[in-house]
Amino acid sequence: MKRTIITVVGKDTVGIIAKVCTYLADNKINILDISQTIVQGFFNMMMVVDTTTMEKAFGDMADELAVLGEEIGVVIKCQKEEIFDKMHRI
Repeated sequence: MKRTIITVVGKDTVGIIAKVCTYLADNKINILDISQTIVQGFFNMMMVVDTTTMEKAFGDMADELAVLGEEIGVVIKCQKEEIFDKMHRI
């Protein structure tokens, strides 16, 4: 399984989750886990997704999600699980 961590941060607006999830579904990316919070009008979401059946290159997906984030007023970042794990080791 190829797992990726996706984070979405920005001002809360209607449709953030719907637009991100639609992109993932359209690209055969399965959501394994999702957590989202809104604190004083700021939206924060973290997703763990499986990109095994995705047909695009990881970089293309990350770039497209970043553009989608700009369009909806949030910042979307993608990291492969193994890199995320190494970056967050103490």
